[in-house]
Amino acid sequence: MRDALPLPRGALTAGRPLAELTWLRVGGPAELLFQPADEADLAAFLAELDPAVPVFPIGVGSNLIVRDGGIRGVVIRLGRGFNGIGIQGDIVTAGAAALDAHVARKAAVAGLDLTFLRTIPGSIGGAVRMNAGCYGAYVADHLTCARAITRDGRVVTLTPDDLRFAYRQSAIPEGWVVTSARFRAERGDPAALEARMAEQLARRDASQPVKDRSAGSTFRNPAGFSSTGRADDSHELKAWSLIDAAGLRGHRLGGAQMSEKHPNFLLNTGDATAADLEALGELVRARVRETSGHELQWEVVRVGEPPASA
Repeated sequence: MRDALPLPRGALTAGRPLAELTWLRVGGPAELLFQPADEADLAAFLAELDPAVPVFPIGVGSNLIVRDGGIRGVVIRLGRGFNGIGIQGDIVTAGAAALDAHVARKAAVAGLDLTFLRTIPGSIGGAVRMNAGCYGAYVADHLTCARAITRDGRVVTLTPDDLRFAYRQSAIPEGWVVTSARFRAERGDPAALEARMAEQLARRDASQPVKDRSAGSTFRNPAGFSSTGRADDSHELKAWSLIDAAGLRGHRLGGAQMSEKHPNFLLNTGDATAADLEALGELVRARVRETSGHELQWEVVRVGEPPASA
């Protein structure tokens, strides 16, 4: 396939292993990995790329299981040309590769409240695509617009109406690549915002297995919202509660385990394959369906092919 590919300014690597680029450290290679130099490079590449070649953008791999057979087509990973953070008035503009936590911290220094991003793993591109949120706030509450490159190489500006945000989802078409986003934030005292983020981090660290290999929350909450962090927060239809009630806290399959600390976190204990992780996730879904009647939906994105021998 490479002979027919456009020649970009960025890096184009065949057979690039992807396991080291994901938080779970599993999965096969990308047929091709493209790391564009900047937005113009990405747009030109996609404009010239055969429309039949599939394209899959990844961020920092914090919410991703790459299957053991790897990913066919072109995997696009944004880097330094896409991680800028700018502030003007009450608007924060962030490149898609900027880490959510970095955006929250830089905004707080400027007295702008995007503190809900502080504990969300991953980068802004994924946060927009998934309408990331916690403590009762979501990307949809702050986003004014996002820039993206379409599969045929056009640069477009997407409004919240275009994105049609819902719980843990947006309407960004397959193969489109978010390159930046703009957020409107309320003013706040920098010291108070820093204190709030420190409290959120402490709460997260006390309840989640942050030192283990995970991809964050494995399943969406059937309740249709994330934890609010308030004392009156209901856990009745939280995924972790349903998994716990099904007796699967700490359950293992091969090298995969549902966390003892937070049963909605799927862990690689050290030697898991992507197949182990996905199989355990499907076992959890089946058991929760049997015990509660609720159908858990994956929040972790699973992509790629099974190994050739499977």
